[in-house]
Amino acid sequence: MTTEDPRADGVAAIIPAKDEQDRIAATVEATTSIPGVDLVVVVDDGSTDRTAATATEAGAIVVGHARNRGKAAAMETGATALAAIEARETGRTAPRALLFLDADLESTAGNARPLIGPVLSGEADMTIGVLPAQRTDGGGRGLVVDLARTGIERATGWTATQPLSGQRCLTRAAFEAALPLAEGFGVETGLTIDLLRAGFRVVEVDVEFHHRVTGTDLKDQLHRGKQYAHVMRALVTRGIRPSAPARFRRV
Repeated sequence: MTTEDPRADGVAAIIPAKDEQDRIAATVEATTSIPGVDLVVVVDDGSTDRTAATATEAGAIVVGHARNRGKAAAMETGATALAAIEARETGRTAPRALLFLDADLESTAGNARPLIGPVLSGEADMTIGVLPAQRTDGGGRGLVVDLARTGIERATGWTATQPLSGQRCLTRAAFEAALPLAEGFGVETGLTIDLLRAGFRVVEVDVEFHHRVTGTDLKDQLHRGKQYAHVMRALVTRGIRPSAPARFRRV
């Protein structure tokens, strides 16, 4: 039997959210039900709808950005807000572990418990959630996944099953070791590389999460293009230059 890692005292969930008023309440409520999670922080990243109000009504502590600054900035803002909260708590001897979840998980966010155990027990410094097969979205996401997976493998020798998974739990020490985070949608790729290179233990865990799948219209294609650019930037700034897929090569 393992004992709880003294580096972490409890777990706080941090949920970056942008225009998620229809899903955030269910996500917050399910996250609150996870054993060990005693604090849920939603980072409203420049939403134009009622995301912030809905999250507050669901019981979350809400902090926000006046304009959209991207996922990495939201994660850093959430961690900073949590540190300020903990600084005011009496009797705290260690920071909470950080559980990052996407805002659109809805009721399945409550299945995050397997991500927490290895971190609190000291078996891992960061866990990454491996989701069951989602509905195939088509239209290029595979290119981004392949880019991230290949880049991580070249940088560290480790092959990730789902390199873009944003469902992660990690110690505060691991999070701070990766600062500043890679920009935008490159955050997961950069975080994995930086922690593995620094000698932290990264473990993938199967978790029953389900979230909204990106579609195939022009807006979604542009979103994937932005993802690809951010992941590539995260790799290049870490000295990795994967070959571009054939469809992107100039002839």
